[in-house]
Amino acid sequence: MPSPSHTLDPKRDLILERVIDVSPELVWLAWTKPAHVKHWFTPAPWVTTECEIDLRPGGMFRFVMQSPEGQKFPHIGCFLEIIENRKLVWTDTLLPNYRPAENPFFTAMILLEPEGPRTKYTAIAQHKNEEDRLKHENMGFREGW
Repeated sequence: MPSPSHTLDPKRDLILERVIDVSPELVWLAWTKPAHVKHWFTPAPWVTTECEIDLRPGGMFRFVMQSPEGQKFPHIGCFLEIIENRKLVWTDTLLPNYRPAENPFFTAMILLEPEGPRTKYTAIAQHKNEEDRLKHENMGFREGW
């Protein structure tokens, strides 16, 4: 669960928690290596066709999702916090190098906690309003993340 400094708002935020049968190190690789992100990030029948990661605060997280009809949806954001194998935070509110974005949608937090050989996986997506949260949920947040 998020630390006390992170207050979740059920009207604006999505959260997904699972205990999964892999180590935090493997989950970390799935989130931080472009080839892995492209493989799993978008729920079928959508696909992730491109991914670029500059894994540092202020670095870029860019990916392109493609619909079954071939329409492409590019996303670009900025990493805010990186704690290897434990926490990954990025936002599309900022572009790389902390430049303001025109149309922000959400801030994401991935939290990984070891539980023996398993991992407690928590994914949080914080939105500016209920409409954006619902849109993200309907896009397949729980299936993709």
